[in-house]
Amino acid sequence: MSDRLVPAAIVLGLLALLLLGMWLAWRARSQRDSGLTAGEPLPADGVSPLVTTAVLYVATTRHNEPLERLAIRGLAFRARAEFTVATEGVVLSVPGQEPIFFPAHSIRSSRPATWTIDRVVESDGLIAMTWRSGETDADSYVRVIDPTQHAPVLDALASLSSTGTDSSAPAPSTSTERKKS
Repeated sequence: MSDRLVPAAIVLGLLALLLLGMWLAWRARSQRDSGLTAGEPLPADGVSPLVTTAVLYVATTRHNEPLERLAIRGLAFRARAEFTVATEGVVLSVPGQEPIFFPAHSIRSSRPATWTIDRVVESDGLIAMTWRSGETDADSYVRVIDPTQHAPVLDALASLSSTGTDSSAPAPSTSTERKKS
């Protein structure tokens, strides 16, 4: 029995070190991103929806750095959500959390995307919305659950900004980007 005890203790020790390292890395990331906030409070008089659909919220990363996850409160973890594009901006409602409102003036652009950190889908299966928090631009990725709603969501996001192409840096998609001027 003791010949199994030593290897088991070594494996358990390595697992404990791995979990400790993961916890310390997430804690450091959370502290690094503590100055970033997502959105603003919802307008007191509500919003005028253009499109509302169920989505899978995937991740928020630094703009054009799809492998650099941001640990922003409310946007740190994947979840099912309701995504509403309104004339006033975008509302991301994750069950159990306060809705996150991105005012139209903070939305820089939107584009279809194929991949981001920990998620790869069919070509242009994600929607990347670039928004500004203070001096930092961030990309939030959602996957529309009903494929027939994908184009209407992109069109509604485009209506919040003027149509154009962003050639400043490569994005994780082969499609053109809609950019706010």
